[in-house]
Amino acid sequence: MSKVIQNGRIVTSDWQILTVAEGEEAEALSVPAGRVIVPLATWLARREELAARADVGVWFASSEGPEALEADIARLPVIAVNFPKFVDGRGYSTAVLLRTRYGYTGQLIAFGEVLRDQFNYLARCGFDTLQPREDRYTDAQLDAAIASIGDYSEPYQASVLHPQPMFRRIARAGAKA
Repeated sequence: MSKVIQNGRIVTSDWQILTVAEGEEAEALSVPAGRVIVPLATWLARREELAARADVGVWFASSEGPEALEADIARLPVIAVNFPKFVDGRGYSTAVLLRTRYGYTGQLIAFGEVLRDQFNYLARCGFDTLQPREDRYTDAQLDAAIASIGDYSEPYQASVLHPQPMFRRIARAGAKA
């Protein structure tokens, strides 16, 4: 079990993220009982078997998009997106697509190289759970990071949390209705 930031609080997550070892085939991945998140390739290869379970989620690599999972998105309790490097921002687009185009309302996890200075942006893109590497932050650092999520209470740009830009959200004195 790992500590995550979920909806602005530190909680212990019982979701286990399964990975495919080098040289191992996604289809042959051993999927244990309990709450697990499998790679997209494993889900696609074993969809019939895994779809029957209510305790299985799917994670995307940064190079994978949600269109491959379109038919199954609504049934998944959790979807995760891997951030393999802090400079790889493709996961932000995946989250926005899941929340806006595909209407995903379940738990959305950002995991991997998830850094404190990205927490606000990750939340604005639709992630409700942030899972940095276990050795990245102490509990005190995670507490401080939670406070930083709300640093920008009224962002100018549109996002999943604020679909309209600020100039559309703010009523100005003297403006015509």
